[in-house]
Amino acid sequence: MKWVDEFKAFISRGNVMDMAVGIIIGGAFTAIVTSLVEKIINPLITLVSGGGAVGEGWRIPVGDSGQFVDFGAFIAAIINFLLIAFVVFWLIKTINGIKDKLVKQQAEETPPAPTCPACLEEVKAGATRCPHCTQAFDKAAE
Repeated sequence: MKWVDEFKAFISRGNVMDMAVGIIIGGAFTAIVTSLVEKIINPLITLVSGGGAVGEGWRIPVGDSGQFVDFGAFIAAIINFLLIAFVVFWLIKTINGIKDKLVKQQAEETPPAPTCPACLEEVKAGATRCPHCTQAFDKAAE
C-alpha cells in the first residue's frame, strides 16, 4: 500500500495539477488555432493560389490499389503546423510582454529596502545596528 500513498502524493503536487491544466488549455487552444487555419487562412491561400484546396492534385497513384502518395496533404499539414507555431509564438510573446510590464510596474511601486550607510548592505526596517558591519544608526533604519 506504500506505492498508493506515494502515487496520491505525486498526483496532489502542484506541478502535476499545473501540467494537467496546461494540457487541457492546450487542447482547447489547439482547437481554436486549427479552426483559424482551416476556416480562415487556408481559404485565403486557396483564393490567392487560384482555386482548389491547398496542395490538391499533388498525388501520385500507387499501382492499381487506388491508394496515393499524397504530397498535397503533407504540404498542407506542414503549412498548418507552421501557422499554428507562428500563432502560438506571437501569443506567448504578447503574454510575456504583458507580464514583463506588470513586473516592472510592481518593481517601481515597491520602495527600495533601507541600506546601511557604512557598508551599503540591506538592513531590516527599524534596525538600530547593521547586522553586517555592526554600524550603529542614529535612528532606526526606515
